[in-house]
Amino acid sequence: MADLRNLQSRMGAGAGTRTGADVDQGLRSYMLRVYNIMALGLALTGFAALGTLMVTVSDQPTQYAIHGGLYLTQAGAVLYGSPLRWVVMFAPLAMVFWLGFRIQNMSVTKAQTVFGVYAALMGLSLSSIFLVFTGESIVQTFFISATAFGALSLYGYSTKRDLSPVGSFLIMGVFGLFIAMIVNIFLQSSALAFAISAIGVVIFAGLTAYDTQQIKEMYYEGDSDTVAGHKAVMGALRLYLDFINLFMFMLQLLGNRR
Repeated sequence: MADLRNLQSRMGAGAGTRTGADVDQGLRSYMLRVYNIMALGLALTGFAALGTLMVTVSDQPTQYAIHGGLYLTQAGAVLYGSPLRWVVMFAPLAMVFWLGFRIQNMSVTKAQTVFGVYAALMGLSLSSIFLVFTGESIVQTFFISATAFGALSLYGYSTKRDLSPVGSFLIMGVFGLFIAMIVNIFLQSSALAFAISAIGVVIFAGLTAYDTQQIKEMYYEGDSDTVAGHKAVMGALRLYLDFINLFMFMLQLLGNRR
């Protein structure tokens, strides 16, 4: 990763024939490509979550009553009440690791397709939030998260401050957060759950700015179309994960439970 981030500075002689305006235009096009892929991923996640909700929850009485006059369909009972739920929960995690390790061996089109499949699987996994939180609070939290993400990403893109030291600290914080979440599965502490959510918001807010800066620094105007495409997909994946985690932790803090 460090090689990609510093490639432009090491090959400055080759880039010297282009003007600053050319570089700026290329960087804007590159970042726009990253954001477009990320936005497409979020759209696929949303549609997949809503589509799953439509086939798993009904207002017609079944033997699987949940709350508020809603019932699980047979498909919902299988998805949320059988061992299949563990497959749905961990499939996106397995796929994101696979994409990270294998992307260099894929064509750009295949990498984008795999990212789209991953985003759809994430939507399937996240569909259960509609069973826990009200639809209104989910929508409100989404727009709050989107506004915060946009501001933080803009800061990461425009700041002259090197965010690498902060980023390294935040990445370590992610591991600590993950351990705390596992511990709380057994403790079931509401106070610890609140602390985890609050810290999670801070960590992924910071990572949004840090990752944006790193994605920007990975740009090199002399990249081939394939290398630039791979960078754009991986950049979109990083920002996508930042947004999803920021949204989920904010939902834990701000969402109204059914």
